[in-house]
Amino acid sequence: MNTIINFWNYFQQNNFVFLLLNEISKDELKTHFDKLLEILHQYNKDLDLIIKNKTKGGELIITANGNPYLFKEVELLVHHAPVVERWKITAFLQPETNLTKYENGTDKPLEYYGITLRISEMYFIPLENPNKPTDLGIKVLLQNYIVHKDNPRLREVIYVHIEHLIGEKAFANDIAFIAIGQFEGDDENQIELFNLKSYIDYCNSTLEI
Repeated sequence: MNTIINFWNYFQQNNFVFLLLNEISKDELKTHFDKLLEILHQYNKDLDLIIKNKTKGGELIITANGNPYLFKEVELLVHHAPVVERWKITAFLQPETNLTKYENGTDKPLEYYGITLRISEMYFIPLENPNKPTDLGIKVLLQNYIVHKDNPRLREVIYVHIEHLIGEKAFANDIAFIAIGQFEGDDENQIELFNLKSYIDYCNSTLEI
């Protein structure tokens, strides 16, 4: 419990620094961020944090990086979070709610480990497991799969994109397996990747009927 108290005490005392992203030096900001992360890792070394700076305040996200075995640790930490003026404190990466940029194809390419991908150019095909019909699998289709297929970090990059798109809990709980392949052109079975969360919600609603 002491590590939880220490984390929130440090954040309360220094939160203003993270609201001044454009007004303080990168070195000073990194010092405070690294210290906050160090205290978080005293609580659990496998958790991470993301800070988003918005016009009227900030958002602190505590993430388990998609590991369901750590979800209770995240929930406990956020449960004990104090009220901090101008801050929203969130457990887990949340689903992307504004899909307009993907629908319009105006989203920016995202690069990790030398792999550049755009969500609006990615598709998926639902896969079934005959032995476990309730398991949802997907095959992610990339326009430049041939270019990246030998990169050992490709699967990791795909996971990061999907996790940010559909949210951490849905990524961990609702997708049983993921394959990756080349986008070959129009196919009636292909669905835009940005519609994955809607597809998961649809599948879950039909299972409940």
